[in-house]
Amino acid sequence: MSLLVKLRRGQGPFWGTLKRLAQSMLRWHIPVFWLTRPFFALCYHLHVGIRGLLARLVRFFWCEPIFRSQCHAIGRNFHMEQLPFIHGQGKIILGDDVTFGGKPVFIFGNQAEDNPELVIGDHTFLGHECSFSVARSIRVGRHCLLAEEVRIADFDGHPVDAERRRAGQPTPPEGIRPVVIGDDVWIGTRAIILKGVTIGDRSIVGAGAVVTRDVPADVVVAGNPARIVKQLASPSSTQ
Repeated sequence: MSLLVKLRRGQGPFWGTLKRLAQSMLRWHIPVFWLTRPFFALCYHLHVGIRGLLARLVRFFWCEPIFRSQCHAIGRNFHMEQLPFIHGQGKIILGDDVTFGGKPVFIFGNQAEDNPELVIGDHTFLGHECSFSVARSIRVGRHCLLAEEVRIADFDGHPVDAERRRAGQPTPPEGIRPVVIGDDVWIGTRAIILKGVTIGDRSIVGAGAVVTRDVPADVVVAGNPARIVKQLASPSSTQ
């Protein structure tokens, strides 16, 4: 291989030395030791504090007002961290002391209903990237905990029939059934709740579970499809 070709490909001795020098520079860093550590620790707290202050200002003056403009009703002491993503038109009703931990996603399908309804009960927490796909009605009870990336949908999203899908038709009426989540329900990370499901009070849905049928009160379900793996003590049995 000629020297000219090697230089063009960065394979000559000069280019090899330059490449090694650049790689070593990428590994350099400002030393942190007993003398500089207090200064950089202070810088860290300043960075976090300023970033948090800016986020609160943006949330207070911009994100929360424009989100409230899209809601039918919001109770007292509502708290959100990021502006939710909303697609389509629907009725959002939030109870008192509802908290959004991150950025939830609200998707409304308006083919069957002009104004599908999403209701979140008092003292309920939604984790980051919780997703609700609503064509008719999804209701979440009070004091519920939904971990990050939980998916709840009351419709299939597309027709089961392949010809209908190819024609771009919406989900037919039989593919839409409301979802009801009871009070004090805990739903683990990345669990999926499908159409027509009712989850009883105080039950727990394990992480990654796919719930395809009703869940009674005071049980733990897990797996795909979700099955009862544990019976919990009901309030009446502990008295």
